[in-house]
Amino acid sequence: MHHDTDLINIIAVGLGLAFVLGALANRLRVSPLVGYLVAGIVVGPFTPGFVADQELANQLAEIGVMLLMFGVGLHFSLKDLLAVKAIAIPGAIAQISVATALGWLLAWGMGWSPINGFVFGLALSVASTVVLLRAMDQYRLLETKRGKIAVGWLIVEDLAMVLALVLLPALAEVMNETSGDAQAGGGMVGAISYALVKTLIQVSLFVAVMMIVGKRVIPWTLEKIAGTGSRELFTLSVLAIALGVAFGSAMLFGVSFALGAFFAGMLLNESELSHKAANDSLPLRDAFAVLFFVSVGMLFDPNILVQHPWQVIATFLIIVVGKSLAAYWIVRLFKHPKATALTISASLAQIGEFSFILASLGVSLAILPETGRDLILAGALLSILVNPMLFSVLARREARETAAAAARAAAEAPEEPPAVPDSVVDHTILVGYGRVGQQLAELLHQRGVPLVVVEDDVDRITRARASGLHAVRGNVAAERVMKEAAPDRAKLAIFAIPHALEAGEAIARMKAINPAITVLARAHSDAEVKHLLEHGADGAVLAERELAYSLAEMVMSTPPYRPVRVQPA
Repeated sequence: MHHDTDLINIIAVGLGLAFVLGALANRLRVSPLVGYLVAGIVVGPFTPGFVADQELANQLAEIGVMLLMFGVGLHFSLKDLLAVKAIAIPGAIAQISVATALGWLLAWGMGWSPINGFVFGLALSVASTVVLLRAMDQYRLLETKRGKIAVGWLIVEDLAMVLALVLLPALAEVMNETSGDAQAGGGMVGAISYALVKTLIQVSLFVAVMMIVGKRVIPWTLEKIAGTGSRELFTLSVLAIALGVAFGSAMLFGVSFALGAFFAGMLLNESELSHKAANDSLPLRDAFAVLFFVSVGMLFDPNILVQHPWQVIATFLIIVVGKSLAAYWIVRLFKHPKATALTISASLAQIGEFSFILASLGVSLAILPETGRDLILAGALLSILVNPMLFSVLARREARETAAAAARAAAEAPEEPPAVPDSVVDHTILVGYGRVGQQLAELLHQRGVPLVVVEDDVDRITRARASGLHAVRGNVAAERVMKEAAPDRAKLAIFAIPHALEAGEAIARMKAINPAITVLARAHSDAEVKHLLEHGADGAVLAERELAYSLAEMVMSTPPYRPVRVQPA
């Protein structure tokens, strides 16, 4: 080759290897993040074979950070945070404080300076958004009260880390200037205070401009571009806003790229087109996020596992045990049930993207040793590997307790009438009463369709019964629950749950009970449509928006039903 291909090399090899190892990790029921990090280790300078250009990797990682922060802002919900503020705000602050203190103690034991220990502990205190949301979605906890508390808690952690990213450069500047100076303690405190006040003034000016000008200009720009009808221009405008605001914030106000991107996403969230903006920018955000994790993996020296084994174990225990115990007792002090406390504890027993960002920033500012970054990466890899196991243990524990409680209730309580009286015939079984299910139930109720709801969340069951619907609590895949919904005399079944694999098995069992029943289902990809149809579904809706209306139209239409794809407006 007669020209430089370093950029092509790192993108092609990095993404290709990340894909292979990420798919392997997913196959092993481990977060794909582990695969991406291992891909970085493989192409990094500490392992034999191909070595990617570290400088280019760092620049690509910076873009990844901007787009990650843009995504955080785009999904930031003040309403969700305020709904659980009584526990999420004080709980997250207390847990961050405990984790930071534990990390500082470990750093002190290794002979590091106080500022090294502070940055190290701070990096161990924040959980990964990607890992937490994946686990919550897998165990269908996002719409539950404890799931909302966990997400609100995570939002507070993210906001705290955004603030840390803004203040650490100012703190590092003062510490580095005074490290070799004989200034008195009061002088150092004054210098630190001056630098922090200066930074806060810069941030305040940036926030004021964004809230006064950006809040109007950004949504207006999106609406005008959307009016052209050009999808590529709309996608380009979203990315230009994200990266442009991040670049402008750094050049004009001296604040970080990360903060600028976060505010760009947060202001885009104000627009009615935020859903479309999120969807259109997602592929590029995902691609650069993968490159970010690959670049982080390139920095990891596997020798840390041999040279500092007890420090790696201690770091891992702080993340998985220390943070979890702190979160558990904080939640219990706020009088929440044990199940909620255990869920929050498991959710926070890992670290991820923000920890990597803080570690890289700390090393670049000379306020964290490279050994600290390696310990953080090792702790992240181990905690992400263990986290799914914690959720699996909690799920089995909850299933046992639910079964035991049901058995006790059945033994002690008088015989209750069936959830679906014998007089209910030719009804529709609606599986899932989440956002889509509730909209669908309302539409069908307005059209006079008799309904029986099947849902395993107690709050949703209460809501369904309050709306005058027959409701069966439990997982439709369980034979007892399915029979209680009376599929043998039902005319139609609609699976509104987002889990096609689980729905497929239940559809097959329902068809075995009543071959004449018509079954419609929800899907998210062509592969899921194929899976559902192969398991007996008569129709499937492949949709990104207006899903409930599409299913309702299929219910009222004449068979045979066909898979429907609904494009975003």
